[in-house]
Amino acid sequence: MAVKIITDSASDITQTQAAALGIEVIPLITVFGDVEYLDGVTLTNREFFEKLIETDELPHTSQITPFRYEESFRKAVSEGDEAVYIALSSKLSGSCGGAVTAAAEFGGRVSVVDSENVCIGQQLLVLYAIRLRDRGLNAAAIVRELEAKRGSIRVLALLDTLEYLKKGGRISPTVAFAGGLLSIKPVVAVENGEVVLVGKARGSKNGNNLLMRFVEKSGGIDFDMPYLLAYSGLDDTLLQKYIRDSEVLYQGRTNDLPVCAIGSTIGTHVGPGAVAVAFFGGEDRIQ
Repeated sequence: MAVKIITDSASDITQTQAAALGIEVIPLITVFGDVEYLDGVTLTNREFFEKLIETDELPHTSQITPFRYEESFRKAVSEGDEAVYIALSSKLSGSCGGAVTAAAEFGGRVSVVDSENVCIGQQLLVLYAIRLRDRGLNAAAIVRELEAKRGSIRVLALLDTLEYLKKGGRISPTVAFAGGLLSIKPVVAVENGEVVLVGKARGSKNGNNLLMRFVEKSGGIDFDMPYLLAYSGLDDTLLQKYIRDSEVLYQGRTNDLPVCAIGSTIGTHVGPGAVAVAFFGGEDRIQ
């Protein structure tokens, strides 16, 4: 009996990557105006940011329905497999609850793990699950290990603009305007399943330095576990600058810096020009 790893497109794992990894990625629905797109299927990350930049109205993402989960879970079970579904944080979406409802129909053959994360943090847990699957662990053992390790995942991001936090009602227009004049770069993190503001810096250089300090404060990067860098927008220029500025974190420890493009679930709120890092860290927390 094999174990099928399933996740959703909030993880920013592309359909091409999913096929190569031997997993399934269920797309969320991204809505611009009255037009719906399947995230990562009928709307690529690049197309998403092209539309985001052009519109004044923020898009929104619809959660996955229990019926859609049932389709995916039934296929895995009918093929004789067990399934482990790794969900977008239950504090950010109701999709996790829908998955639990659907899984209950399959007599323990389907397990749901709340990643307590999103974007590349969620993706790290999926990559770790793949490692465990490839080592031959069964579904129950994989679930136990994921639930034990998910709390050590750290996700930190430096935003290039406050504009999209303003559009989403997270900050006032006055604060966004003042922040723009002062070139304020906020740093956000995922803490306890939610996205929180953890710091502010003036200018990208200071922002990169602040991001580095938070990485160190979070216990440092465990290079024996999965880790990722990410960027939002149409190119990775700002990410490459961050990599140069933070060379001390990686030099002599790894020759591989895997990079991911941020998609619609988080991209809606951070806008283009964000850079992010995700890793398994120590026991310290930022806050």
